[in-house]
Amino acid sequence: MAITEAVENYLETILILSQKQPDVHAIDICSYLGYSRPTVSIILKKMKDEGLVTVDDDNHIRLTDGGRIVAERIYDRHTVLTDFFAFLGVKRDVAAEDACKIEHDLSDETFALLKAHYKKLAEEQK
Repeated sequence: MAITEAVENYLETILILSQKQPDVHAIDICSYLGYSRPTVSIILKKMKDEGLVTVDDDNHIRLTDGGRIVAERIYDRHTVLTDFFAFLGVKRDVAAEDACKIEHDLSDETFALLKAHYKKLAEEQK
């Protein structure tokens, strides 16, 4: 299975939820993303088969090392882009929505330069 935008969103969601609560279940993902239980179950099975997540006997979902790498990459993009857009004056909720739309499509090169530029600008503002 290719790491699609949808899979990246699921992995990022699992990462975010795992930072807020001790155990992540499929129903938590359903609530967070607004998807149905069958839809989430299908994708979780595929991600489990691909070694991106594990599901234990109590149905606790955890990221594997490979899944965590992808999730942290997307989450970093999301937070940096949101902060950068907000820094430019975009309302925070709009900035977060816009970040979500483009976080998957930027090249690593473009993102790295944008992140470095934003950090420099933010540091100068202090």
